[in-house]
Amino acid sequence: MNNDRNEPGNRPELGPELPLESAIHVELLGSEPIPDFSNSSENLENPAALRAKAPRPVPAQPHGKKSKLPGIKPGIEPEIQPEIHHRAPTSPSTPELPSLDDGLTEQEKIWFQTVYQGEKVPQLTFRAVVMGAFLGGFMSLSNLYVGLKTGWGLGVAITACILSVGIYRMLMALFPKWFSTEMSILENNCMQSTASSAGYSTGGTMVSAIAAYLMITGHHIPWLVLGLWTFFLAALGVFIAVPMKRQMINIEQLKFPSGIAAAETLKSLHTKGKEAASKAKSLGFAGAAGALVTWFRDAGKPFAIPGMLEIPGKIIGVPLVKWTLSFEMSTIMIAAGAIMGWKIAWSMLLGGFINYAVLAPWMVQLGAIDATKIGYRTIVSWSTWTGASILVSSALLSFLMGWKTIARSLSGFTAIFKRSQTAHHDAATLKASENSIANQIKKIEVPMEWFLTGTILSGMGCIAVLYFAFGTSIWMGILSVIMTFFLSIVACRATGESDITPIGAMGKITQLLFGAVAPSNIITNLMTASVTSGAAGSSADLLTDLKSGYLLGANPRKQFIAQFCGIFAGVLVVVPAFYLIVPTAASLGTAQWPAPSAQVWAAVAKLLANGIHSLHPTARMGILVGSIIGLIIPLLEKAFPKRSAFIPSATGIGLAMVIPFFNSLSMFIGALIALVLEKKAPKFADKYVIPVSSGLIAGESLMGIAVALLVATGIIAGT
Repeated sequence: MNNDRNEPGNRPELGPELPLESAIHVELLGSEPIPDFSNSSENLENPAALRAKAPRPVPAQPHGKKSKLPGIKPGIEPEIQPEIHHRAPTSPSTPELPSLDDGLTEQEKIWFQTVYQGEKVPQLTFRAVVMGAFLGGFMSLSNLYVGLKTGWGLGVAITACILSVGIYRMLMALFPKWFSTEMSILENNCMQSTASSAGYSTGGTMVSAIAAYLMITGHHIPWLVLGLWTFFLAALGVFIAVPMKRQMINIEQLKFPSGIAAAETLKSLHTKGKEAASKAKSLGFAGAAGALVTWFRDAGKPFAIPGMLEIPGKIIGVPLVKWTLSFEMSTIMIAAGAIMGWKIAWSMLLGGFINYAVLAPWMVQLGAIDATKIGYRTIVSWSTWTGASILVSSALLSFLMGWKTIARSLSGFTAIFKRSQTAHHDAATLKASENSIANQIKKIEVPMEWFLTGTILSGMGCIAVLYFAFGTSIWMGILSVIMTFFLSIVACRATGESDITPIGAMGKITQLLFGAVAPSNIITNLMTASVTSGAAGSSADLLTDLKSGYLLGANPRKQFIAQFCGIFAGVLVVVPAFYLIVPTAASLGTAQWPAPSAQVWAAVAKLLANGIHSLHPTARMGILVGSIIGLIIPLLEKAFPKRSAFIPSATGIGLAMVIPFFNSLSMFIGALIALVLEKKAPKFADKYVIPVSSGLIAGESLMGIAVALLVATGIIAGT
């Protein structure tokens, strides 16, 4: 995969650096057993649609026992039962056991009774964690290589799902006595969480802030310090994502397209039946198509296809391709657009056109953008401030407007101090409350106590490393952790809506703040931003994986533990590998290791060493205007809910200003194709859009990794 590509399933980054920071992850959901909540016909936002499909309700029973619900046979995994979606949902007439603190939405109750698979299917097992750690450790090496070459980070989850099933089936054939049964679909779901954490969450900071530190100082960070730093960043991101999960996944039903794609991939690999076979076959053909396009484009054997199709024309005498107004020969962003939806896609096209065809030429004429170096990196070094401001203000306002849900999510923590108040309830009331849906859900969600304890400990770890290793004052360390929580909300919302995690843009917001409060301290500027980008990437990665689990009916608490375990595997592999691959600062910025992301991080840190006034006046104005736009759009959506389809997405517009126009164009094309199919052939679209999109993502991701490894070993030269 080359440095012009942000691929869903290949989680790059977006930022002023390259299109590299676009944590696009993709995963699938497929066939009948589990309702596809990404599809409007079965969306949890429309509980009545689900009820209409279900038989008369059956009283809820403790999970882990043999189910008496229709369509589930003892000893057969529910995920291969075409009738599983008939597990009875609650209706308004169904009496519900009392709860000391219900606070659930109807969506959550329906999920628990119709999708959640209980404890009868193996999930968090030793073999799942070991397989995930092995695959994630291997993938972390690929990400380190590709990141230093291009600034990208490759997605891990889908690749791990496919490799895990293949490897385990091979082991079953070779050693039937030791490997007698396949891993269940939920074991593989936990496996992909571990693999994703090990392969993606721990390595992003290596190719950006850590490499930039090496370039600026000329020496490595001591290995123990680097190991602790990498661990604390990833752990902080995992823990601060906990309160976001309920709001973004349970309540708002954000897409997280890569999460959908991973779930679909797993279902296609595990499900039987004609319907499932048809979807699996479509996924396979699409995967082959995506792989072939990638091979011919990146490997060029036996012939090469161009990586970009130029659109003829000029703006102020400069070819359109210089403004990124072109078409990328890649299927992955088209597939991501088909999954993520129409509104975000047309908003991105609108924002991209305004940024690259209108604002950028204007800024060149004003001198804000260097006319001699017109290109993506130069343009985004200006536009990222406006785009990031739109993302931050709109996401934080949306988060605050959901304060009731946030308060309910945090009730688990406040309950710690109120347990003594339940003593006056009689035994019957307490028992009924214990068996209520609300309390059963609390038992499987990640407790708020974990969030608070983990955030404090990992945050303190980050602050301690900042203080003792990088000379950052305690109060600045505390400020960076607090900022990280709020900017992670922004990054996670962007991922949920578009499958792009703008961790580069979030890091730049932190750099901007510390450019004002600590203008002369380059190292503080760099490493505090590393806290934000590292933790934000880890948070978005966890929520994407939890989306897969949500669609598959997994236990989120067990999946969280699997994700946390992956951090250890990633640190153990990626830290020593970084020292081996980059022995000295002289290795960076060379033809072998160009490290484009690190170069941009270092450049921004040096620029802001002189304070915020070192930004061009138009960039400072862009911050103000972007913040205002980001506040107005959510308020318009709230004031005119019936017109919201015609109001652009603030996330889409903001993201379009930090990624190349050709990415926005590809996503728009994918969303347009899906929209037309949904209107003209709804049954066909319902059956094939997700599997085909997921196949394209998986195929291009796997082949991209293969080509990168072949180039790294010198087997092929690449294009």
